[in-house]
Amino acid sequence: MVSIPSLVNFISRTMSSNKDKSYGKDDDARKVVEAMAKEAKKNEMLLSSSGIVKSDKSNNFSCVFTKKGQKGFNQDCLIVWEEFGCQEDIILCGVFDGHGPWGHFVSKRVRKMLPKFLLFNWQENLAEKSLDLSFKMETDMNLHEYDIWKQSYIKTFAAIDQDLKRHTGIDSFQSGTTALTVIKQGEYLIIANVGDSRAVLATTSENGTLTPIQLTTDLKPNLPNEAERIMESNGRVFCMEDEPGVYRVWMPNGKSPGLAISRAFGDYCVKDFGLISVPDVTQRKLTTMDQFVILATDGVWDVISNQVAVKIVASTPNREKAADRLVKCARHEWISISLALGEAVYKLHLIVILCLRTLLKSEYICFYSKMYELVPVTWHHMNEG
Repeated sequence: MVSIPSLVNFISRTMSSNKDKSYGKDDDARKVVEAMAKEAKKNEMLLSSSGIVKSDKSNNFSCVFTKKGQKGFNQDCLIVWEEFGCQEDIILCGVFDGHGPWGHFVSKRVRKMLPKFLLFNWQENLAEKSLDLSFKMETDMNLHEYDIWKQSYIKTFAAIDQDLKRHTGIDSFQSGTTALTVIKQGEYLIIANVGDSRAVLATTSENGTLTPIQLTTDLKPNLPNEAERIMESNGRVFCMEDEPGVYRVWMPNGKSPGLAISRAFGDYCVKDFGLISVPDVTQRKLTTMDQFVILATDGVWDVISNQVAVKIVASTPNREKAADRLVKCARHEWISISLALGEAVYKLHLIVILCLRTLLKSEYICFYSKMYELVPVTWHHMNEG
């Protein structure tokens, strides 16, 4: 787990010269975080596009290949940050699915700001709520650390949504993005989700079969709690006649925007009518039975079930080709849909596969994004040997 005392002491020393000035303290801490991000990029530990990530300390290795699509804008993007916050046992990865006319700008902005805001808030919470190292049970310590992550995520997502609202160069009134991030810290996963991207864990059951466990909830407007919040805010939830079963969020007049998710960054036209950017944050302790995690945007899950996705990945002899194969299967399904409808359906598929294999020996993260001819690809190999 994280070396809590050393990190707290580091942050405390950094902010000590301004401990009586809140603004100065925050400003200094943010500068530290920005310096960490710059150092990570310099050392090729922070990846958001083409390149290689390699950690000399943990023998981690990542590579990404991206290629711009030929049709439309690529509104999906991703990030991986090795040794997040200068901690060797923490990895941050995330996928972001933009929508609307400015969706590609919104998703990239969120990808840029989220790790910095999250690291700042996490370190600030550690400094303010330094852990009582006299916890009698390890469970108490883990729950406390999870609570720190959860509160840090909530503060981070709120700050990013305000950042987008104030940003004069991005029109987020009818554009936005989903955000699904996973932090692997030691033997724990901390998952934070806004929107309908999905994380699925493949684990080996007692009878030896590989079983999918969905780690996230697709935050759709027709979920009881989501629909109740929206309607209490005078928003509306209903399907179009030509889209049975596809529930959307509408303004009181029912004319716009018809958003098919109940939580998102941006989309301020319905923020007063029940749409929120509060993340659903959960934690899971990994075991030696867990094999890999698939993170993917809705372009995959709309046509591929959890079980089929896990089967495709597990049955691929070369793990580096697993994401490629999964995307090709999803693409085949979308082509079939296009042929049936008599029109092209453009769906971009972005996949992250975190192969645990298990915690001690080797781990892999594979990124793959595709919209027909689109090919951003990433493979990430950690702690081999």
